[in-house]
Amino acid sequence: MSGMKKDMVESFDENKEIRLNKFLSDAGACSRREADRLIEAGKVTVDGKPAVVGMKILPSQTVICDGRPVTREEEFILIALNKPKGIECTTSRDVPENIIDFINYPKRIYPIGRLDKGSEGLILLTNNGAIVNKILKAVNHHEKEYIVIVDHEITEDFIRKMSQGVPILDTVTRKCEVRKMGEQIFKIVLTQGLNRQIRRMCEYLGYKVVRLKRVRIMNIELGDLKKGCYRDVTPKEIEQLLGSF
Repeated sequence: MSGMKKDMVESFDENKEIRLNKFLSDAGACSRREADRLIEAGKVTVDGKPAVVGMKILPSQTVICDGRPVTREEEFILIALNKPKGIECTTSRDVPENIIDFINYPKRIYPIGRLDKGSEGLILLTNNGAIVNKILKAVNHHEKEYIVIVDHEITEDFIRKMSQGVPILDTVTRKCEVRKMGEQIFKIVLTQGLNRQIRRMCEYLGYKVVRLKRVRIMNIELGDLKKGCYRDVTPKEIEQLLGSF
């Protein structure tokens, strides 16, 4: 497994410049988007000078991000967390109930994508920017599965319309698998990640989400992982994950 993990981390040429946001992402400090936000906020310095968005650096330069020195992490980390409701999927430590303080992991990691504050269930965290980009790339149509409880009885018309696509956020959602599991419970498998997508889809059809739980991301399942706990993604799961890219 150690060899495979090592292969997961992109090699660095110490004499080749790299974009600062990519360096921070590959080092496990934060996502590229979050890196740009921190740079704009003046929280990143390079060799003691304020960084600017879009700049390139050499890996040997001294980078400080949000008060902490950043170096490239050689170990590949990928963990699965059962996120409780109320935890915010951000690396910003000034946000109350942020996921980084909640998980209190001994090394720098950040979430792959988001699971909104009012939702619970599976979210992956890593220190590797390359795998983040592959998982989040919209054209890959990666599956994410959810169990949803709504505020009144689910009809066949609701299932049909949810499956075929719902107009939200100036678009129509992609066709998806939806199956009724109880009077007010359904399962949905999405291959896109619009902002608060399931909640907006339900609202459009006159339903309100009471509880939303993500139970699978691609081949990685939540299983019986207890709420608030995390585990390492297994070597077999990583192998299957990589095979889907």
